[in-house]
Amino acid sequence: MKRYILALIALAAFKVAKAQETITLPNQSTVITTGVPFMLIAPDARSAGMGDMGVATSVDAYSQQWNAAKYTFSEAKSGIAVSYTPYLSKLVNDIAVAYLTYFNRIDERSSFGFSFKYFGLGEIDIRPTEDAIPITEKPNEFTVDASYSLRLADQFAMSVALRYLRSDLRIQSVDANAQAAGSFGVDISGFYQSEEEAYDSFNGRTRFGFAIQNLGPKIKYDDGGRENFLPTNLRLGGGFDFIFDDYNKLSVTAEVTKLLVPTPPLFGFVDTNGDGLQTSDDPATEDINENEETIITAGQSNDVSFLSGVFQSFGDAPGGFSEELKEFTWALGAEYLYQESFAFRAGYFNESDDKGARKFFAMGAGFKYTTINIDLSYLFSASKIQSPLENTLRFSLSFNFGDGEYDEY
Repeated sequence: MKRYILALIALAAFKVAKAQETITLPNQSTVITTGVPFMLIAPDARSAGMGDMGVATSVDAYSQQWNAAKYTFSEAKSGIAVSYTPYLSKLVNDIAVAYLTYFNRIDERSSFGFSFKYFGLGEIDIRPTEDAIPITEKPNEFTVDASYSLRLADQFAMSVALRYLRSDLRIQSVDANAQAAGSFGVDISGFYQSEEEAYDSFNGRTRFGFAIQNLGPKIKYDDGGRENFLPTNLRLGGGFDFIFDDYNKLSVTAEVTKLLVPTPPLFGFVDTNGDGLQTSDDPATEDINENEETIITAGQSNDVSFLSGVFQSFGDAPGGFSEELKEFTWALGAEYLYQESFAFRAGYFNESDDKGARKFFAMGAGFKYTTINIDLSYLFSASKIQSPLENTLRFSLSFNFGDGEYDEY
């Protein structure tokens, strides 16, 4: 009988000890990752020269990428543009982003646009054996867009864009069942531009813009594979044009962006020895759940639909509100325009160190001759993490037709 009593006491003591074990969080923040991140790369040199912004800048041929509602404020009847951006140019010379876009103003109140964005990852040689003839693979991703914009008031317009995307990154020669993944997305955007107003020593014009981009189903490469969120994001921006005279204008713009994608939850560990550090004796919480359910120590499960993920993304950061603020990126940019023919640009982009640490300065220039616009930009990294676009010269070329057909000012 005494043996049974001692066994019960030992068992009770063991359970009390287990109850006193504390679940400890690792000292880290969670970085949000998505599928097809190339969709967020600024394809044009003008936006890149002002710190990767474009939701509230003045209209140009590349507005399809940032805010198609701006097209209804174009003074030109139509335009076509092409750009080329080398990627990881320090390592390879065959990875790049190419972009082609076209827009047309239907009338005073409406317009439409089309664009094609291509991300080529170069050539990869696969050798089944050392002496075999290599099989060349060319992984790539692309999007095709169409937009319609409508002016709802003299100073405000909205647009809707539909997008098809295809990601062909699986290597056919390695996996015979490999296939490309596809999905679709929707952009909803708006743009406000005030009338030109007179101040003491200059005239001015105010601009505001917003865009919800890449709203669509998750992407996956096979039925049993992992589903990845599209890089759905919210952009908000505002700016002001200082119009000093007929020859000189300075535009200043600010923009904030947030991914509308759930933050991955943070899994803690059972700190068995109380030292605050996870060792081989401190199991992660998901490994000790007796009910075969994942235990989330902080945050919320990100196994949700893309639409639920949009709403969840505003309040699911494991670190609370302070971490939620870190998920916003911001950019400041300025553009000086002389005689509508020469432009000088500069900008700065900032992302939290805990959420990707992208920080860089950018500068650029633009030249206009009759209907032709040439833009260049250059990026200087300001982060310990090197940017894949650092020290890369980006080039854009656009043509406007029927320039001056619409008088917006």
